[in-house]
Amino acid sequence: MIKTVIAVVREVAKQEIMPRYLKVAHHHKSDGSLCTEADIAAQNALVRKLQKIYPGTIVSEEISERQQTDQWIAGDAGLWCIDPIDGTTNFVNGLPYFAVSVALMRHGRSVLGVVYDPVADEAFYAEKGKGAYLNGKKLPIKGYTPTLGDAMASVDLKRLNSDKLGTAISTVPPFSSQRNYGACALEWCFTAAGRFDLYLHGGQKLWDYAAGCLILEEAGGHMCGFEQDDFWKEPLWQRSIIAALNPSLYVQWRDWVRLHR
Repeated sequence: MIKTVIAVVREVAKQEIMPRYLKVAHHHKSDGSLCTEADIAAQNALVRKLQKIYPGTIVSEEISERQQTDQWIAGDAGLWCIDPIDGTTNFVNGLPYFAVSVALMRHGRSVLGVVYDPVADEAFYAEKGKGAYLNGKKLPIKGYTPTLGDAMASVDLKRLNSDKLGTAISTVPPFSSQRNYGACALEWCFTAAGRFDLYLHGGQKLWDYAAGCLILEEAGGHMCGFEQDDFWKEPLWQRSIIAALNPSLYVQWRDWVRLHR
């Protein structure tokens, strides 16, 4: 199934997304986020093609909140979670950092995940218990593990909802360098690949983490929430993330974040 899903995601990106890159009009949704014709076209194509592979229910960023909740409840035995363009703001503004994210979930957990960056032509993917890969190469791809003080962190300060933590990160960060590129699914995958050593995000929707968290987990990474050590016990629709690829760095990072909240 994973090869078929990767082929579908690549095809949709080629046919529905990249021809509209730098050319498409956009509008703001009720929550303030952006939506484009490319998002809708890609979503429709993904739904149509994925349901031929496995006829599960669909949860996508581009449907209403009521539909999202109803589909989640109905799809316990099998559900596709889709973000047709993760990083729509980047897509609209011509920043080449966005992706298509697709996950198959069963009983509330991800069992298959694909995240595809059509600009770099990088497909990250994983199946539960089978490891994680980037274009056929097993993740992680970086062997060197820095100390916490030498680490590269991906941090979304905007959604931390903690002035204390934001101030600590800005003034006395425990890491060496910090980035935030604005596409959650790719941030998960870059952590899984070892491009980021640490990851912190204050709140993600289901489609932001459904594929990426499995890819990081299958690469050997670790994650938890601000309150719960079990990442999956965090609130479904607004899940906080503390994550790292290396287990020792993960413990140090988790403890530092929680101490400064």
